[in-house]
Amino acid sequence: MEETRLLRGLRAVRRYAARPVAEDALRDILETARWTGSAKNTQPWELVVVRDRATLDQLATLGQYAGHLAGAPLGLALVLAGPGAAFDEGRLAQTLMLAAWAHGVGSCIASLYPEANQQRARDLLGVPAGRTLRTVIALGYPADAAATRLSAAPPGVRAAVPVGRRPLEELVSWERYGRHQP
Repeated sequence: MEETRLLRGLRAVRRYAARPVAEDALRDILETARWTGSAKNTQPWELVVVRDRATLDQLATLGQYAGHLAGAPLGLALVLAGPGAAFDEGRLAQTLMLAAWAHGVGSCIASLYPEANQQRARDLLGVPAGRTLRTVIALGYPADAAATRLSAAPPGVRAAVPVGRRPLEELVSWERYGRHQP
């Protein structure tokens, strides 16, 4: 359906063109993120826009699946009010990624772990104590058409991506778990 094509078209992009993300696109992405829903409208997040190459290179070393940050024009660090905001963090991440995709900007989540790496990231970005930083989203225009394909991780970057999608009939139960027909 036309109304949901953008949602179904979102792909993780791990290889980026060298050009910077347009400032008006970035502002719109950030403004769209501001409107993300949260539990009781607490909006338990702040964002740190990271464009500095050396900082992105350092962040890229702080998680098993963070290496693509080294090639991204920018990263958005998701700073949460505390560890209890994981559901809202996911909502924010998805909104950021879809808003970016609407502008033709690719994205991919970089998960920072273990805790020692999260602390290094907080120190690197000056995040105060009591705040949580587990996720940085890489943003950039796809390097080429192949960069939007499922197997398009750059050399040396781990990407545990299953191919395709499970069929709806396997994914949805009706009225009771395991009843796959309405």
